[in-house]
Amino acid sequence: MLIPLAAEIEKGNELHIARALSWAENQHPEIHPLLKKLHGKSHIIGVTGPPGAGKSTLVNALVTHWRSQQKRVAILAVDPSSAFNFGSLLGDRLRMQTLFLNEGVFIRSVSSRGSLGGLSAHIIEMIHVLKHAPYDYILLETVGVGQSEVEIAGIADTTVVVSVPESGDEIQTLKSGIMEIADIFVVNKSDRDGAESFASHLRNLAHTRATEQWENPVILTQADQSKGIELLAEALSQHEAFNHNKERQILLFAEKSFAIIQEHRMRDLSLGQIQSDVRAALDENPDLNLFEFIEPYFLKHQS
Repeated sequence: MLIPLAAEIEKGNELHIARALSWAENQHPEIHPLLKKLHGKSHIIGVTGPPGAGKSTLVNALVTHWRSQQKRVAILAVDPSSAFNFGSLLGDRLRMQTLFLNEGVFIRSVSSRGSLGGLSAHIIEMIHVLKHAPYDYILLETVGVGQSEVEIAGIADTTVVVSVPESGDEIQTLKSGIMEIADIFVVNKSDRDGAESFASHLRNLAHTRATEQWENPVILTQADQSKGIELLAEALSQHEAFNHNKERQILLFAEKSFAIIQEHRMRDLSLGQIQSDVRAALDENPDLNLFEFIEPYFLKHQS
């Protein structure tokens, strides 16, 4: 059963791709035997940035550009999940509606499942499925809040941080985290006041961490007008070539491995179960020591 499924994914059969993605998202018992049979080398591009920066519009314009070159693209759009009911908010994906009927584009919206950082090990597994399919690019768009901006760097080959001119006042507080995870900066809505000044500031920051091999480019775009999209596509191609750097490959492989191993070692634990255990322990001892409480969990997961 697994070999025919892998073959259908490789052919680009979207029904079977969707099935395998659901297996990964819901942790079907057959997903890991299947994943071991899948291989691929698609360029994984992470797109992140604050809400309102125009990420979905930028993705739409970029994919339209690639389709004009007959490139095939898969999009994983990661939506925030409620901390209480894990409901997925899919509203802003309507901006991508022009792509849904394009036969060279596959779009999947996926809940972050309450991950503190907005991403989960399941997303790495879903990307692995898509890499086996005949896509030239895999785009991972995140909600772009909090830790997810950092976590995406451990998944994507190239991380694009999208901002707008109004972000200039925030860059002083954000620059440490952003500078560490960005490979390419995009200043979207660049027709607004302050765009050139903000871009210049980003270039100065990028220059401080430049290496002999790579200095983060700063691309000005107006995604709704498709302006600057060709320059962005060119920068992505250049960074794809840079990704053959062995040390970077080692880092990315290790980051992905760590996330998957961590999740699987914790698979038999849930927040609900821990809450139940806490309730029982506090009923027995109102002055419960946190570290005494968690010690049995440490011992259980040492092996």
